Amino acid sequence: MTTASASTDTATPAPARPGRHPHPHRALLLLPAALFLAVALAGPWLAPHPIDAPVTATYAEAGDGALLGGDQLGRDVWSRLLDGGTALIGCAFLIGAAVTATAALLGCLAALRPRAGRVLERAADVAILLPSVLGIMLVALAWPDGGRWAVIAAAIVLGTPFAVRVIAAAAAPLAAAGYVEAALMRGESSLSITVRELLPNLRGTVAALFGLRFVEAVYIISTAAFLQIGPQPPEADWALMIRENAPGILLNPWAVLAPSAAVALLAITVNLATSAPAPRTQAVTSA
Repeated sequence: MTTASASTDTATPAPARPGRHPHPHRALLLLPAALFLAVALAGPWLAPHPIDAPVTATYAEAGDGALLGGDQLGRDVWSRLLDGGTALIGCAFLIGAAVTATAALLGCLAALRPRAGRVLERAADVAILLPSVLGIMLVALAWPDGGRWAVIAAAIVLGTPFAVRVIAAAAAPLAAAGYVEAALMRGESSLSITVRELLPNLRGTVAALFGLRFVEAVYIISTAAFLQIGPQPPEADWALMIRENAPGILLNPWAVLAPSAAVALLAITVNLATSAPAPRTQAVTSA
């Protein structure tokens, strides 16, 4: 005789399977970011005019020879737009990768070693209280010739504490799992457990965190440019273009709107792409 057992549906993360292909709809989230980044990184070779050569009148409207018109010095806005994303993307990627990698290691250590974790969390709580703009200005004052590197250093220092708290919170339930406790009993190092046991199960969280840190880095670099910290004229940087051309927005709006849209699209497409590896939830039947 066959008996039916009662079952309840609970939402749990789908287990990772080696060689499993991502869902087509999730893979499509990578396409906009890939296309945008490819165009932005290839932009310097696609620019029709030198970025520092005047080709039209000051704040000239879009027309022949200048697809998006001219800037405050009569330079081609389209050429400068194509050239201006490379440094911004590179700096944001470096900041996002450094913050995420540091936070992943420290956050997992905080979850595995509660005593060290309490010290890290208290230090993170104090560091989070420092406003980003104030931190950038302090680093710039202490390192006046730092340029972009001063902004990168400030963004890494300011972004890491919050990221550590995120990873530590996500890793805490895993640190109490049986396979992690067994590894600790075998005497495996915290680094080995982090790399082999924790991080593979946190890949969705780490990817999403990288996306958030990348976007925050873009905004921090842009804010620093408005404060005249980091990129300096005559560089073709999107954030710098917005600040330089703001006085002439009524004469040639594209000189401000085009780089503003580029910054927004960069943030949106990268955020969508990094959300693709996040684990899905599915209904699991338990007896």
